[in-house]
Amino acid sequence: MNTFGRIFRVQIFGESHGESVGVCVDGIPAGLPLKVEDFLEDIERRKGGAQKGTTPRQESDLPIFKSGVFNDCTTGAPLTILFENNNTRSADYAKQRAIPRPGHADFVAHQKFGGFEDYRGGGHFSGRLTVALVAVGVIAKKLLKNISIKAAVTEIGGLPSIEAGLEKAIAAKDSVGGIVECFVTGLPMGLGEPFFDSVESLLAHAVFAIPAVRGIEFGTGFAAAKMLGSEHNDAIVAADGTTKTNHAGGVVGGITNHNPLIFRVAVKPTSSTPKEQESLNWETNTVEPFSVKGRHDLCIALRVPVVLEAVTAMVLADLMMLNQEIQRVWK
Repeated sequence: MNTFGRIFRVQIFGESHGESVGVCVDGIPAGLPLKVEDFLEDIERRKGGAQKGTTPRQESDLPIFKSGVFNDCTTGAPLTILFENNNTRSADYAKQRAIPRPGHADFVAHQKFGGFEDYRGGGHFSGRLTVALVAVGVIAKKLLKNISIKAAVTEIGGLPSIEAGLEKAIAAKDSVGGIVECFVTGLPMGLGEPFFDSVESLLAHAVFAIPAVRGIEFGTGFAAAKMLGSEHNDAIVAADGTTKTNHAGGVVGGITNHNPLIFRVAVKPTSSTPKEQESLNWETNTVEPFSVKGRHDLCIALRVPVVLEAVTAMVLADLMMLNQEIQRVWK
């Protein structure tokens, strides 16, 4: 449900317009140095309002440690971090309660939870909770030491230029999606298991927890379907597993092969768009014209790279612990 991981175990909680959102992380080695300042760079990268095309809603997002840290080091007990919600406009959502927003979870949440769900800002389904994932990523990256995880937007609105992609959306008075690529170096050989716990399976599981992600591909991805086998195979050229090409994206048989791990995710256009649409009014049982009010991202993909790095680090940290590459007391 809201928990992920075997040893490095993560649970997120909270709602977009509730008092706070947060995360509880179990399995962190004792003695890992950890301060509020460690989180600021990645949290700043995730924030809306900091770049063109993102929501003007801004929160300070200073992490509040509630357990698991003592004298600026982790204790080995579960670590709980809160992020307060202060800049909310819940009235924007109360006005449109009877008309579920197209592309959002409003309708299915209402059906599943019998009308008891917190609908403000998308409630527990909101991208607001990705701040908790980013916090997990900060911790996981520290645990991964010399492993580098970098993600970047490679395409917006079908265009390689971010600026041109945003202008396309502005001209259409609509929203756009994008492609984000993640590149990981320094991984040891042997992470992952065949079938259900393959590196791709676990990453895909975690990646789809990022709201708005609609697809994932590793290495050459879907382009592999158009290649010959001799073209796609990566020739091994060194005893450490280095290959001449990297069409597999660093994973073979579900297991890392010491080459860079490369994968891309497709991010859908932001569902909240000022463009007039139609939706069912469940009070009148009629379909009505509808437009979304409030503060929203023009392109949510712009805020995904740091979140993608975070969930990638989360998965890899757990796999490293399963391989006993990370011990329970930090050294």
